[in-house]
Amino acid sequence: MPVSTSELTATPSLFSALRLGDIELANRVVMAPLTRVRSGPTGVPTDLMVEYYRQRASAGLIITEGTYPDHGSQGWVGAPGIATDRQAEGWRRVTDAVHAEGGRIVMQIMHAGRATHPSINGGRRILAPSAIAIDGTTFTEKGELPFATPEAMTIDEIQTALDDIVAAARRAVDAGFDGVEIHGANGYLLQQFLSPAANQRTDQYGGTPHNRTRFAVDVVTAVAAAVGASRVGLRISPEVGIGDMFETDRDDVEATYGHLMDRLRPLGLAYLSVLHDQPGGELIQGLRQRFSGKWLTNSGFSGGPTTRDEAVQRLEHNHADAVVVGRALIANPDLVERWLNGHPENEPRQELFYAPTAEGYTDYPFLQTAQLG
Repeated sequence: MPVSTSELTATPSLFSALRLGDIELANRVVMAPLTRVRSGPTGVPTDLMVEYYRQRASAGLIITEGTYPDHGSQGWVGAPGIATDRQAEGWRRVTDAVHAEGGRIVMQIMHAGRATHPSINGGRRILAPSAIAIDGTTFTEKGELPFATPEAMTIDEIQTALDDIVAAARRAVDAGFDGVEIHGANGYLLQQFLSPAANQRTDQYGGTPHNRTRFAVDVVTAVAAAVGASRVGLRISPEVGIGDMFETDRDDVEATYGHLMDRLRPLGLAYLSVLHDQPGGELIQGLRQRFSGKWLTNSGFSGGPTTRDEAVQRLEHNHADAVVVGRALIANPDLVERWLNGHPENEPRQELFYAPTAEGYTDYPFLQTAQLG
């Protein structure tokens, strides 16, 4: 049996246990939240999704694909929801299957804000911090269409969005999830409030870095109060310009996200997950020091797929407590075993990432199957 590097050095091994608040991980390979559009028009998790997540239960922690808290916030066709009891019952089947395999799973709750369309969210209103549209198109039931110009949210609508996210978190925990991750990244609603590119408000939710962090702080604080801070994580992506975020002013980024870390630190959250192509750089490590809690890192979106060597180095260089992995876990449900013992990996079939089929989803071979073949 291979000797874990944790037996030879004080540096934690990728394959050593980790505690994130109340969540015990068997290893430090975390499955990224990955959009897979297999929920159909109802947003109810399917048998196919139950199998997909069950297969990947050997990861230290699974973070689900972004899941909408109310129908108006659905960000793409085929996305799952946690807005109804029926959707929660579907997710209960997923959590039961993952737990039966000894895994841990948290739900990522994602309000799309302006990054949706009436042909995605059932003709409902599009709400965002300011009435600024994303410059581009999105895939809808009617094909590719330009993003709609959103309506600037009123104070009451901001409170309603917060209440919907809190209700979704409660529903997720009741459905058996080990915790929840609030999506504050990738151009969705929380980051829309954080970024001056999307937030041009002049009230208490806009203008200064302090005001632009208010909504994110209020949401995370309320969710932590509802389900327990030790079961709550937050994902951020400073400077990652998805969805026209354009956080190009480093001084403003440091002020905004630094203030966010200062406000979150006393809460005692389970973790913070950050997407950035330089996770060991001055910005990200400076934010980590200000957060002073468990830190997950993911460089895969703009830095290319995360490899085993990169994941090991992130821990060896003390850039994070765990590494978030996307495409390698799509293609290798038993990735932890492959990485632990140096086995070759399946190649991801990117053309099937968003196909509503089992092919390219639950049919990637496990080691035993590949060796028998």
